[in-house]
Amino acid sequence: MSIVEIARFQDVYEADLAAAFLASHGVEVDVTERFQTTVDPLMQRALGLRLMGRADQAEQARDLLARVRAGEFATVEGDDLDAITPGTRAAGTVMALAAFACGGFWGSSLPRRFRPVAWQGMLASAALLAALGGLLWVAAELVLNPP
Repeated sequence: MSIVEIARFQDVYEADLAAAFLASHGVEVDVTERFQTTVDPLMQRALGLRLMGRADQAEQARDLLARVRAGEFATVEGDDLDAITPGTRAAGTVMALAAFACGGFWGSSLPRRFRPVAWQGMLASAALLAALGGLLWVAAELVLNPP
C-alpha cells in the first residue's frame, strides 16, 4: 500500500485540524514534518506540513478537504459570550491603566535579591503621574476660572 500527499499546509494547527477532520470521516492520514516545524516554527513556512495518506483514500480525502474549503460543513453556532458592555470596557481600561501606572515596568520576575532597580519604569510612572496631575490642574482651572 503506497502513501501519497493529500494536502500541504503552512501551519501545524491547520494541518492537525485537517487530519482530525479526515480521521473523523474514516480517512487515515498522518501529518509529516511535525517534529521539525515544532522545534523551529520558522521551518513551517520553509518546509510546509504535508498531510500524507493511503493512495486508495487520497481522492476521498481531497474531496472532503475541498468541501470544507467551500464551507459545506460550516454551522452557524454564534458566540456563546454576551456582548461586552461599555461599563465593562471602561472598567477594564481603567484597571489596565492603573496597573501600568502603579509599576507595570518597575522590575522583572527575578527574585528580589537578583532584581535590578528598574529606574526607567519608575521614571515613566512618575512622568505619567505628573502629566496626569498637570492635566487635571489645567482642567480644574478652566472649569473654575474660565478665560
